[in-house]
Amino acid sequence: MKNISLSILDLVVVKQGGTALTAIQETVRLAKHAEHLGFERFWMSEHHNMEHIASAATSLLIGHVAEQTNKIRVGSGGIMLPNHSPLVIAEQFGTLATLYPNRIDLGLGRAPGTDQNTAMALRRNARDTSHAFPSDVQQLQKYFCLENSSATVRAFPAEGLEVPLWILGSSTDSAYLAAQMGLPYAFAAHFAPAQFRPAIAIYRNNFRPSKQLKKPYVMACVNVIGAATDEEAQFQATSLVRMFTGIVTNARSPLQSPGTLPDSYQIPEVRAMVENMLACTFIGNKRTLQKNLSGFIDATKIDELMVTNYLFDEVKRFESLEILKEVVSENAVYDV
Repeated sequence: MKNISLSILDLVVVKQGGTALTAIQETVRLAKHAEHLGFERFWMSEHHNMEHIASAATSLLIGHVAEQTNKIRVGSGGIMLPNHSPLVIAEQFGTLATLYPNRIDLGLGRAPGTDQNTAMALRRNARDTSHAFPSDVQQLQKYFCLENSSATVRAFPAEGLEVPLWILGSSTDSAYLAAQMGLPYAFAAHFAPAQFRPAIAIYRNNFRPSKQLKKPYVMACVNVIGAATDEEAQFQATSLVRMFTGIVTNARSPLQSPGTLPDSYQIPEVRAMVENMLACTFIGNKRTLQKNLSGFIDATKIDELMVTNYLFDEVKRFESLEILKEVVSENAVYDV
């Protein structure tokens, strides 16, 4: 397996017995640990009206994490552009890039990251801004360009800054847009893996070089839970399965400690939906992860691997990242 770049996606999930503050504090510690291990980037995702997710004010958290770290790239996975004016996002990320030069990424999503009622509350004068997503991305690019200096509306301090834009996707729709605009493409296989391979094929086959990017660049986000043994990893993964079961059954709760799965998981339809969502989830010890991840990376030819690892125990969570780093290292050695 090639020594592929590693990154992290974090939703700043509130744990059972915790608060939004403790979730944010753990996110900062996770980012510091990822930086220590040599991870490439640390992204956070915009979600709204979700009681147990503390990443709604994504731009603020990006600044907070960037301030507490030194070199790891920090960004959005993503900013849900239909919720915002492109001018406001340009101003926010221009400010971040001014404060933390060459460290800020701007991943952009088409979905609202919430329910429709909340989406209306976020951008009250627009009914379906997702259709304007391509033109909004283009407008955002203009605000970052020096060529916009003669425009009536300009974004400061964004103008002239090189803030890398990414297109996020969970279906094939955004693959076409990322290809046409010549932007890097990040796919959310950690919860919507069904169209991952068709989407990256569309992206690569239709890619047009741009000022930002000369050839296709694919990043896949997957769930990875590593531990000393396969049994321990599977046990720790029950927290993730519980979380996804809650999503499917609309019985959301704080992230639970590992343990017995809820009765609702045994309902065939629920279990099938959860297992489909977890199709790009890798669980096990070093040898198991090395075998399964190498097969995935070799088959998909991805350029970068972004991971989520929702473990309840913070020490176990850090250990999982350490195991993953060893797994993808060219110098990793595994017992036969």
